Amino acid sequence: MAKNDAPAEKTSRLKQILQAYQMTRKSDPKVGLVLAGIFLGILAVFVVLALVVGPLLVWLPLGVALAFLATTIIFGRKVEKAAYSQIEGQAGAAASALQTLRRGWNVTPAVAVTKNSDIVHRVVGRPGIVLVGEGQASRVKNLLAAEAKKHNRVAGGAPVTQIIAGQGEGEIDIRKLTKHVMKLPAVMQPSEITDLLQRLKALDAVRPQVPMPKGPVPTSLKGARQAMRGR
Repeated sequence: MAKNDAPAEKTSRLKQILQAYQMTRKSDPKVGLVLAGIFLGILAVFVVLALVVGPLLVWLPLGVALAFLATTIIFGRKVEKAAYSQIEGQAGAAASALQTLRRGWNVTPAVAVTKNSDIVHRVVGRPGIVLVGEGQASRVKNLLAAEAKKHNRVAGGAPVTQIIAGQGEGEIDIRKLTKHVMKLPAVMQPSEITDLLQRLKALDAVRPQVPMPKGPVPTSLKGARQAMRGR
């Protein structure tokens, strides 16, 4: 069964990489030429080394491997940049960025939404509870304060941190949002996090269902990250 699944999984990864490339090319039409230039340039250096120093069978494979690695890294950065450019300014952009957080983080998009499309998302991890707001700054501050008050009631002493995603003064750009969250002081143990999540379920159970603003939450960033991790 695993043998039959392998070709399908490989095809899926190649499809993801192709989609990531096509998305990147929309914002950076020369991406193909840049990547080809990087690969061929590095390879050319090692070909010269092989001809001058030798032997060819040592330097050429090493050159191919390093050229491929460098090209992959640059491609990943360009894909991420393009993905952020696509989601920036959209309602739910912060949620899309936060959902790229890996194991150890529990992300709940849109725990609070207003008719003006101001949104608060919640992240739970070693730093405790992190509430991330996006929307018009003055309104989001009030929404964040109200949510922080609700969460503090059930936090059991866990820190409740408030962040506004945006490009204004005191706000965190979505390109830096996940890194900012990950750098917050780790003060909770896994068992404490599990207990906290149970208390938050009780809070969520009594709150009315809030719809996300019209239009889908942008997912290009998460898809791009998955494509690059699958390489």
